[in-house]
Amino acid sequence: MAKGYWVSVYPAISDPERLTAYDKLAGPAVRAGGGRLLSRGGRVVAHEAGITQRVILIEFDSFEQAVAAYESEAYQKALVALPDGFERDFRITEGID
Repeated sequence: MAKGYWVSVYPAISDPERLTAYDKLAGPAVRAGGGRLLSRGGRVVAHEAGITQRVILIEFDSFEQAVAAYESEAYQKALVALPDGFERDFRITEGID
């Protein structure tokens, strides 16, 4: 079964400290959904139209598990905590089996 991944890039972060409320809710929600954080805000080398801001990569055992974690009540509460003014490009993608 192919793994599932959340890929999230924040093209614009005006005040990173305002992400604290979201992070406190999102972390436990992701772990409860079976997600494993692989990368968060580390070094990035961007090419072409790439973005060097905060990049998050989370792995799940399956694509279906990744979708279910996003749709979970716990993660939906975390989304409400995302502050206004933050731009985020979020995708759920299926890995190669």
